[in-house]
Order: sequence, then C-alpha cells, then structure tokens
Amino acid sequence: MAQLSPLVRPPGADAPPTCEVPHFAPVHVRGGRCRLRGLARHRRRAVAAGLAMTAAALVAAGPDGAGPARGHPASAPSAASASTRTSVPVRGPRAVETVTAPVRIADGATVSLLRPGDRVDVIAADNGGEVRVVATAARVTEIPDGGAADTGALVVLSVPRATAARLAGAGTTSRLAVTLR
Repeated sequence: MAQLSPLVRPPGADAPPTCEVPHFAPVHVRGGRCRLRGLARHRRRAVAAGLAMTAAALVAAGPDGAGPARGHPASAPSAASASTRTSVPVRGPRAVETVTAPVRIADGATVSLLRPGDRVDVIAADNGGEVRVVATAARVTEIPDGGAADTGALVVLSVPRATAARLAGAGTTSRLAVTLR
C-alpha cells in the first residue's frame, strides 16, 4: 500500500472533534393558541384587512406619471389643448360571445372517441355529395349519455353564435361528421 505524504491529509481530518449538545428545558410560548382562535373567529376582518392592504399597495405602485392609469377612461381634452394633440380612442379586441349548441353526429362510434375539452371541426355532407366545413375549432363541452342510435349521437359544442346558427341549419339538411384537431 502506498504511503501518504505528510502534506496530504485524508478527507475530514481538519474537522473539529465531536461534542455533545447540552440539555436545556423546552421553550413555552404563551398565548399562541388564543391568537390563532381569535384570527379564525374574525376571518372576515382579516380577509378585509388583507384586501385593503393589497389595494393600497397597488394604488401606491400605480403608474409613475408616465401616462394615465390603465383601465381608466381618458378624460376629454379641453378646448385649448385640443388643437395641440389628437385624442385616439383605445379599443381592445372584442370578446366573441360563445353559446352551447347540441349537434347530432351521424357516426356514433366517432363520438365515443371524443372527450370534453377536445377541439373538433364539423363537416356537413349533403345528399347530393357536396361536402363543406361548417365549424372549425369547436370545443366539446359535453357528451350526453344517450348512447349511439341509428340517427347518430349527440355532442354539445361551444361555438360563436353565428356558427351555432350554421350548425343548426346544416344539421337539418345534411349528415354531420367531426374531425379531431
């Protein structure tokens, strides 16, 4: 076995020797339980105080004078300042109103593959052979437990109102099918 040189020490040789931790009495905190019960009893006050402090912090950290606060309407410009600057209304994207539309899909076995939350395209096939896409990226919200019948299976879709009208019209004259996205 090789000898270690006196300059090289094994790992942990420079650690201090171990010693015992002296025994001490446990620390007792008085009144802690009562404060917790009081807080539980006055939960509404605690939540209201927390909300008030949060609102005050948000107001204090608001805009740094760089412009008007977001979410507040711009004030109408005065007659003197109207000539120097133009006021352009700020408009965000409009939210599309969605409705739930029950749709009968011709192939009931296809409906068994769907789950709520899936996105599907709805395709209408007329008796004359014409095929068209009626709805794209429709979200499946529910699949009622009616079972697959000869006339198909029911699926509830969340779509914009205009698309729901097209689905209702296509469902009366065509056989409807879905494709998963």
